[in-house]
Amino acid sequence: MTEDARGDLRWRSIAGLVRSAAVEYADREAVVDGRVRIGYAQLGERVERSAAAAIAAGIEPGDRVAVWAPNTLEWIVSALGAVSAGAVLVPLNTRFKGAEAAYVLRRSRARLLFVTGTFLGTSYVASLRRAAAEGEGGGPLPGLPHLEQVVVLAEDAPESFRTWKDFLAGGEGIRAETVRERAESIRPEAPSDIIFTSGTTGSPKGAVITHAQSLRCYDVWSELAGLREGDRYLIVNPFFHTFGYKAGIIACLMRGATMVPQPVFDVDTVLANIAAERISVLPGPPTLHQALLDHPQRDQHDLSALRLVVTGATVVPLRLVERLRGELRISTVLTAYGLSEASGIVTMCRRGDPAEVIASTSGRPIPDTEVKVVADRQGRAQPAGTAGEVWVRGHHVMQGYFEDPAETAGALTADGWLRTGDIGILDAGGNLRITDRIKDMFIVGGFNAYPAEIEQLLGLHPDIADVAVVGVPDPRLGEVGKAYAVRRPRSTLTADDLIAWSRREMANYKVPREVEFVTELPRNASGKVLKRELRSRLVRE
Repeated sequence: MTEDARGDLRWRSIAGLVRSAAVEYADREAVVDGRVRIGYAQLGERVERSAAAAIAAGIEPGDRVAVWAPNTLEWIVSALGAVSAGAVLVPLNTRFKGAEAAYVLRRSRARLLFVTGTFLGTSYVASLRRAAAEGEGGGPLPGLPHLEQVVVLAEDAPESFRTWKDFLAGGEGIRAETVRERAESIRPEAPSDIIFTSGTTGSPKGAVITHAQSLRCYDVWSELAGLREGDRYLIVNPFFHTFGYKAGIIACLMRGATMVPQPVFDVDTVLANIAAERISVLPGPPTLHQALLDHPQRDQHDLSALRLVVTGATVVPLRLVERLRGELRISTVLTAYGLSEASGIVTMCRRGDPAEVIASTSGRPIPDTEVKVVADRQGRAQPAGTAGEVWVRGHHVMQGYFEDPAETAGALTADGWLRTGDIGILDAGGNLRITDRIKDMFIVGGFNAYPAEIEQLLGLHPDIADVAVVGVPDPRLGEVGKAYAVRRPRSTLTADDLIAWSRREMANYKVPREVEFVTELPRNASGKVLKRELRSRLVRE
């Protein structure tokens, strides 16, 4: 990719990307959402109408606008409209309770919120109203004084809230030239979004990412993945997450691929969508692809259009990569590693890498970035093959945590390195293997035990479908491992069987001393195992 062809230079802003895609891919199908099908020219028109409505609502450049809704066409249009009006997007996790959503809204001082009506049996509006009922604010929610307007992405809305239709109608008096001028005024270095961390280990913090960073990173992602015009992309990864929004919506806009949003992961719906929509691209966590492969009716669906899978996790079983390539004949299977603080992408495998590299590593740094594994807070680099904290530096590293200089100083060094908090190993070829979070590591009789490494080994057992390991107190060794495991269907595997097998397959300090079988592991909407919840079970026990 030449310097002048880079996304951050070519499009300058996400608003510029939307406008470019509407022209370049005008007749291509852009979004399929249920029975609604629209082309790229239509998508461009809808986004401009949404941007006009945001301007009419008083949104100024730099204002924060939040979206709390599942993957739908309305999410795409409302979010891109706000960003095209110069706002900074704040996506909210759809698994949040009202108090959690209120925390992010309060923390970001969002002026406008787009919210779904009812999702997964929960009224988000009612949940938020309960959480923000008390306060001195003059807007629709007293406990959120900065939140001036709430738009419900539905046909009905409570008193003091607006419907999506009413919101859009409010922009009819805004001239097209005004919308275009606002979009063209957005600087590449201006913030495009604040992605709040998942909060699996504490209160969420907002990573500030610019338009230039988003464009450059996902132009690179699209190039490395081989995304191309005409691809049909099933976006199961939630839009509130970088994987869904940027590796999904933004990447599709760049390449003219068709977006097929799916609000909730359900393997039957995934299979039906792949067959009916001739899906060719299916990124997602390993659990998604494992469920697809193991589904008893898989062979009754035509999955032949699938050609590209991108996944990522500390544990990606080699068997999964081999089955995707062998059983489903998917030509490109890649793994990657990223975090919100680095625009969602740090390393990525390359097409043509052997299955062993794809399964056991997260690939090499993306172009024009650096990765090192360090021994201490002073940043002394470890030799290849030695574990340490992963530090990254480059164009993808966040501007900082939103209005939080203390946390920013703890995460970023004076010379631009991001301390990720992940433990990893670089091999001789520069491929990174993430072994764990620093906070997840436990010490067994003086030996550092990394749960992700133990999970990968346990995942090799033919009767194990999913597994998570946490450290538990032990009077003799200090800590030992406890495994929460999901058996494969019809398996009769016992805890003693798995422990005995483990003693044959791994060093003694890695062997779990306890095994508890569960029907499923607790995960957040991004697919991460909620180890904090597993640890809280131990306290209750």
